[in-house]
Amino acid sequence: MKSPLLATIAALALPMPAFSSGVIDNVNGIALDSSGKVVRFRALLIDDEGKVEKLLPSRYEAPPRPKKLRKGETWPKGPDFRLDGAGKTLIPGLIDSHGHVMALGLSHITLDLSGTRSLAEAQDMIRAYAAANPGRKWIIGSGWSHDRWGLGRLPTAAELDAAASNVPVWLEGIDGHAGWANSLAMRTADITATSKAPTGGRIEMASGKPSGVFLEKAMELIQRVVPAPAPKDRDVALEKAQQQLLAHGVTAVADMGTSIEDWQAFRRSADRGALRIRILSYALGIDNMVLIAGPEPTPWLYDDHLRMGGLKLSLDGSLGSRGAWLKADYADAAGQRGYPLIAATPFRNVMSRAAMDNFQIAVDAAGDAANSELLDAITELAQTYKGDRRWRVEHAEIVDPADLPRFGQNGIVASMQPASQASDWRAAVARVGEARLKGAYAWNAMIDNRVPLAFGSGMRGRTAGPLTGMATAMSREDANGQPAGGWMPQQRVSFEVALDGYTRQAAYAAFAEKRFGSLIPGQRADFVLLDRDVSIAQPAELRSTQVLETWIGGKRVYMKGVKP
Repeated sequence: MKSPLLATIAALALPMPAFSSGVIDNVNGIALDSSGKVVRFRALLIDDEGKVEKLLPSRYEAPPRPKKLRKGETWPKGPDFRLDGAGKTLIPGLIDSHGHVMALGLSHITLDLSGTRSLAEAQDMIRAYAAANPGRKWIIGSGWSHDRWGLGRLPTAAELDAAASNVPVWLEGIDGHAGWANSLAMRTADITATSKAPTGGRIEMASGKPSGVFLEKAMELIQRVVPAPAPKDRDVALEKAQQQLLAHGVTAVADMGTSIEDWQAFRRSADRGALRIRILSYALGIDNMVLIAGPEPTPWLYDDHLRMGGLKLSLDGSLGSRGAWLKADYADAAGQRGYPLIAATPFRNVMSRAAMDNFQIAVDAAGDAANSELLDAITELAQTYKGDRRWRVEHAEIVDPADLPRFGQNGIVASMQPASQASDWRAAVARVGEARLKGAYAWNAMIDNRVPLAFGSGMRGRTAGPLTGMATAMSREDANGQPAGGWMPQQRVSFEVALDGYTRQAAYAAFAEKRFGSLIPGQRADFVLLDRDVSIAQPAELRSTQVLETWIGGKRVYMKGVKP
C-alpha cells in the first residue's frame, strides 16, 4: 500500500509528456546571444527533441502546402502544437547559481522561522508548533536570523526553553552557518561546559557554559544526534522545493553541497518522471563526491536534468555570526576576525584531489581574508591543473579592493547572491565598518575586471526568486527601497548584466552553456512567460513581476493559478 507521503508526491508531480515539436507565437521575446547581447524575437520554434529550433523576428507562418505532391513527397510537417503568447514577455529559464535544494524543501515540512521579525515572534511560533505536534521526538527547523530580529546578539538556550523545554529543539540559522539548541537538545548531545568545538567551529559561551548557539563545524556536535530525514521525507521535500522554484521561473539550480542521500532522492524523482528542474550538483565534500560520482564527473542524466560535476567546499562562515574570516578585527567585536574552516595545506590538498579527477571546485568565501586565501590557492593550483577549470568563488561578499583584479585571472567565476546584499548591508556596516567595505558585494567591479558573474539566491529556506535578485542587482536597494538610491550605488548593474547573471553566465558557471541558458538554437527550450516587459521595468516593478508559465525542455511544467 502506498504511503500517504508518497501519495502526496504522486498528486503533486506534473506528468512529463513525450517530446513534441511546437511554436510559442506572438511573444515579446528577450533572449541572449553567445556574447550576452539581448536578442528580440516574436516566435520560438521547438523541435521534437525539446530544443530550440529557431527564434523568429516576426510571427510564425505555417509553411505553404504545395498545390500538388510529386511521387514520394509528403505534406510539409508543421508543429505539433502552437501557443499564442498574446504578447506576453518570454525570457530564458532562470538559473539559480547557488542553492540548497533539499534544505529548501525541508523548510516546507519542518518549522520555518524565515518570516519572523523578532525573537518574541519566533518564540510564539515555536510554542504553537510544539503544541500542534505533541508526538514529535524532536522539533527541527530553520530560518532564524538575530540580525533580522534586531536582537544585537545571538539567542540563547534559555530563550528557546521558554518556548519548548520538554522536547529537544534544533533550529538552523537562515544562512546555515549557525544552529540554536535548547537545553534538552544539548543534554541529549552530552554538551557540557567542558565540551570542545572541533577545528573550524565555535561554541558560544555565557558564564562559562554553552549558551545554546553552535557555529560552523561545532553544529555537528548537535547534528550527530538529530534524527536524519527519512527517504520518504526527502522525496516530499524535493517536490515542495521544485514547486517553489518553478513558481519563481527557476528552471535549473546549482545544488551546493549534495549528499549521497540528496542524490538518491534526485534519482528517485527522475526515475518516476517527476524531476522537472535541472540540478547541477556539487558534492558535499570528497566522501560524497566519490560515493556519488566515483572517479570522474557523472554524465548528463535524464535529458540534461541531473549531473554531478563538482565539489563544494567552505573556507569560512557567515558575516552575521562573525564566522567570515577577515583581515582585521570585527568593528563590533575587538579581537575577533572569524576563522578559516580548514587549514591552508589540507585545503589545497582537497582542492587538488578533486581537480586531478576533473571535478570543478566551488568554494564558499565570505570575508576578505578568506577570499585572499582562496585566490592564492587557485593561483598555485592553476599552475598544475591547466585548461578550462572555471574555479568558482561562492559569495565573495567582502573583498579587499586590491584583490578584485585577481578575480580576472585563472578563469575564475564569481558566483554571488544579490539577496545577501539587500538583507545584510546594515550588518556588514556594523560588523566591518564602512571604510573596509569598498570591495563588498562588488558586482560591477567583477564586470569591469572581465569576471564571469553568475547570480543565485544562496537559498536554504523559503526565498524570493531571481526576479527579486535582478531588482536588487540593478538598484542595490531592499524590498522597502532602502537605502534610497542604493547602497554603494557604483556597484549597480544593468538589466542586461542582471539577466545574463541568472541565465547565460549561470549556465557557463556550471559548464552547461552548450545545453541551456540562452535560447540559442540547439539548446534545451527552457523559458519563462512573464506578465510584463522586464527589459523596461523599474526594479520595484521587477519585484512584483508575475511568472505566468515555466517551460523546461519544451514542456510546460508550471502555470500560475493551476495546481499541479
